[in-house]
Amino acid sequence: MSIWYEHSDSDKSPIISSRIRLARNLANYPFSAKLTKDSARTMIGDVCKSLASSNFSFIEPAKEDIMTRLSMVENHDISPEVLKYGADRPFALLKGRSPGTSVMLGEEDHIRIQAITSGNNLDRAYAEATDIDDNLERALDYAYHKDFGYLTSCPTNTGTGLRASFMAHIPMIEKTGSLTNLINNLSKLGMTVRGIYGEGSKPFGSIYQVSNQVTLGKSEDEIIAELKSVGSQLIESELSLLQSAFTRDPMGMEDIIYRALGLLSHARKLTVNEAMESLSAIRVGILSGVLKPNVVNTPVYSIMMNIEPGNLQKIFGKHLSESDILIQRARYLREIFSR
Repeated sequence: MSIWYEHSDSDKSPIISSRIRLARNLANYPFSAKLTKDSARTMIGDVCKSLASSNFSFIEPAKEDIMTRLSMVENHDISPEVLKYGADRPFALLKGRSPGTSVMLGEEDHIRIQAITSGNNLDRAYAEATDIDDNLERALDYAYHKDFGYLTSCPTNTGTGLRASFMAHIPMIEKTGSLTNLINNLSKLGMTVRGIYGEGSKPFGSIYQVSNQVTLGKSEDEIIAELKSVGSQLIESELSLLQSAFTRDPMGMEDIIYRALGLLSHARKLTVNEAMESLSAIRVGILSGVLKPNVVNTPVYSIMMNIEPGNLQKIFGKHLSESDILIQRARYLREIFSR
């Protein structure tokens, strides 16, 4: 099965990926925090029966080893919060056959429908998520209020229950000190900027998640249109700053890019931060034309995902100590960049 971030669209602009998430609850069950263990399992069964089993793989993360669960978080299949769930908190993941589609069952809300696409493709992500949502709504009784819309565990999701977001690689906005202004301006528009894994997470390699905060009082189309507009402005701003940087100091910019290429080609130990910063510079090199797109035979963001501890251990097929992870990360990157 292909993975959404392996598509080349992820390297074509500052916007790496687009995501739609829909929060839903069932009217005949208490919210997840109040569900008993048996009721939670029954709820999960009800949802599974409502979807064509041939289109989804049923996974219980709690039964997987920590390496696999970490990989699920790194691939944005489950939230970091799920790693804390014990045996008394039933949780399931329905993994779609279409890359990037999934349904989380038993997290903060009964149902979290998700669709992720590579590149600047919010409309396609929305179409994939709503297709799953429509199929479920025909078979299940959603918790819905005529005045408030879809009812959710967290009031900030009530209304459409829609969180639209994109992952943006914005090193020039970050390094020129424009990020604070960006965050403040987006906040005024009812949007937020977070780290790579959402709320409470840190950015790596100048990658940030931009999403709507307001779900009540606006339609799905309005939310998506506003985010698409912000995305277009962000792309324009990042590329303009990149062009200005090369106009001011072309040799300095090329030096940063080729130093990163040298480090990735020869390092023997690399932390996530070191590797992500260097890969960020490689991506700048590709977008600016300094490096040919085929400098590597896989999208840079795919490499960024694969150097995270969970995915890296899956690649090598074994559990690694913290020290070994540094060594194997460097080895993995050398094999890619020293060809």
